[in-house]
Amino acid sequence: MSEDEKPADKPPERRRMVKLPTGGTAAGRSMGAKMKTADDKSMSSQQWIKRQLSDKWSVRARAEGYRSRAAFKLIGIDDRFKLIRKGSRVIDLGAAPGGWVQVALARGAASVVGVDLLMIEPIPGAILLQADFTHPGVDQEMLELLGGAPDLVLSDMAHNTVGHRQTDHLKIIALIEIAADFAIRTLKPGGHFVTKNFQGGDGGGVLARLREEFETVKYVKPEASRKDSAEVFLVAMNKR
Repeated sequence: MSEDEKPADKPPERRRMVKLPTGGTAAGRSMGAKMKTADDKSMSSQQWIKRQLSDKWSVRARAEGYRSRAAFKLIGIDDRFKLIRKGSRVIDLGAAPGGWVQVALARGAASVVGVDLLMIEPIPGAILLQADFTHPGVDQEMLELLGGAPDLVLSDMAHNTVGHRQTDHLKIIALIEIAADFAIRTLKPGGHFVTKNFQGGDGGGVLARLREEFETVKYVKPEASRKDSAEVFLVAMNKR
């Protein structure tokens, strides 16, 4: 429904807990388009484009049909911990452009629901929502579309940084808390949870809570994560 078609008495849109990203596309960043406009970009942007084009994981993603290099982060995690089983039900929070959804399906998941503030181009076999999953009712909608409680909840969510270290840190922790709360509330017993974090980031009570709710909790840095990035992933296994 377009904006002009909305009923006049519809209540105002709820304030989002996560700001809608201002860049990117539903199918991921287009290298060709970026190269065409590279002359108009800053030097740092051009260096980023060059790195993306030469990065082996980006090259592999394009060659193997994955929408982003991030697919290999989940592949690395799953190779180690065997989280995705044949017939699994999987929910992917912050799913755009869809690389993790593709991996879940390729590894045998029977039902996959992805949600993001950005529109995600369709992926056969998956249900993809453009929504803020923190809005009331969206979590229940995802569970209904999934067909039951998930076996695995994934979160590769990120926020728009503001450049203030303490503020950005608090936003990171807030996303982890929201995703962890959702996973704890909805996962089947024995289910697993994976979320992005950053080295040196104090998770506050999140880590302690995960250790109470899951048998095993580990920090992991997949091979596909850039060496100069502080990015790590929290892997919580076997929900009690």
